Amino acid sequence: MTTVSPSQVRQHYHQGSEAAISRQIDLELYASCVHLSVSHYLDHDDVALKNFAKYFLHQSREEREHAEKLMKLQNQRGGRIFLRDIKKPDRDDWENGLNAMECVLHLEKSVNPSLLELHKLATDKKDPYLCNFIETHYLNEQVKSTKELGGHVNQLAQDGGPRIWHGRVTL
Repeated sequence: MTTVSPSQVRQHYHQGSEAAISRQIDLELYASCVHLSVSHYLDHDDVALKNFAKYFLHQSREEREHAEKLMKLQNQRGGRIFLRDIKKPDRDDWENGLNAMECVLHLEKSVNPSLLELHKLATDKKDPYLCNFIETHYLNEQVKSTKELGGHVNQLAQDGGPRIWHGRVTL
C-alpha cells in the first residue's frame, strides 16, 4: 500500500470527517444509480411511464451532483476521495410507478440520517465550515425531496396508480 502525502491546504479537517464524507459520496452515488435504474426500467416499452422515467432521470442527475459537490469539498479541504464499490440496486424490476416511488422514498429516508450524522460529526469536531456546507447544500433539500416523494406516493396510492390524461402519464 502506498502512502499518500498530506495535502498542503489541509487545515482543521478531521480524518473522521474526511472518512464520513467519502461514505456520503458513496451513498449519493448509490442513490444516483438507483434512480437511473428506475428511470430506465420505467422508460422500457412494456412499462412506458415516460414522465416517471424523466422524473427519475432528473433525480439521478441531482444525486450525482450531490456526490460531485462533496468531492469538490473534499478536495478544497485537503482531503482525499476514497470511493468504494458502488453496489447495484437491490432490484431490477420496479414493477410500476407506485412501487418505484415507494422504494425511492425508502432510500431517501435512509440518506437523511446519514447527512444528520455527518452534520453531528462536524459539530462535535467544531468544524463550522462543514456544518454550514451540509446545512446549505443538503439538509433542507433532503427534507424537501422526501416530502415531495411522500406526496407522490400518497397521491398514487389514493389514485390507484399513475394518472393518464390524453395518453400521457403524469405524476
